Amino acid sequence: MQELAYWIWLSRIEDINRKTLFKLLEKYKTPENLWNMDVGVADHSYPGTCGQVPLQYKNIIDKITDMKYRQQLDKYIEYMDKNNIEIITIYDKEYPDKLKEIYDPPISLYVKGDKTIFSNPSISIIGCRKCSKYGENTAEKFAYDLASNNINIISGLARGIDTYAHMGALAAKGKTAAVVGSGLDRVYPPENKAVFEKIIETGGAVISEYVIGTKPAARNFPERNRIISGISNGVVVVEAKEKSGTLITVNFALEQGRDVYAVPGNIDNPNSCGTNRLIKEGARLITEPGEILEDLM
Repeated sequence: MQELAYWIWLSRIEDINRKTLFKLLEKYKTPENLWNMDVGVADHSYPGTCGQVPLQYKNIIDKITDMKYRQQLDKYIEYMDKNNIEIITIYDKEYPDKLKEIYDPPISLYVKGDKTIFSNPSISIIGCRKCSKYGENTAEKFAYDLASNNINIISGLARGIDTYAHMGALAAKGKTAAVVGSGLDRVYPPENKAVFEKIIETGGAVISEYVIGTKPAARNFPERNRIISGISNGVVVVEAKEKSGTLITVNFALEQGRDVYAVPGNIDNPNSCGTNRLIKEGARLITEPGEILEDLM
């Protein structure tokens, strides 16, 4: 079986945290060795057990040996080949260097488009889905100006600010990457199919840590937010409500040591509550894309 199949298998396994998978890969060296591990030896090699395997560890072994994750891997490979989807692992040179630095990096990424762009300087532009016209225009303007200066624009392909950030970069004929919370066989939201395809056509990329067939479940989006900030030099928040998923990305950015920028907004607009509070708490207030360019030069 080809190496790709083992990585696909590993990404299919549910409910084992990435730290555990990293430890297993460290022990067994490759997914193929993990696939072929001797369960009896694994049981007895668990430290401090004296042959009595803890329930948590037994559950991990059960997941790894579960046949449902090992079936039909050839169909995944066939679909990926047909649709120009690649997988890059944390051990590959194309894996984004900045992403390796974060606390909880994905072991592998599915990529559709140009996987080499992640070595370029990148800024993520994020904000609320139900944005104002001011938010639309601001996201598009910042993305256009930054992309015109060879800065990758990163966002999440969501409705609202994300969409206008991607569109601004595309209008500038720059590079943009979308980090999604589903498999790359699905476009979510579906009305962004044209944006999805345009990103790839113009030399950008759409990436996901989720295997083909993964639905856009609500729990996936907070997880993908750590990748949005993780592959970026900084995060620009255009509009965010007081309680917003956007602020999850900001928290990841702060943990990862990324710069956080916020565009001020109308104090009477609920969409400005989150951004204005970020400014009070120390995010850098910006009104021009040039202020970000100064930091990147």
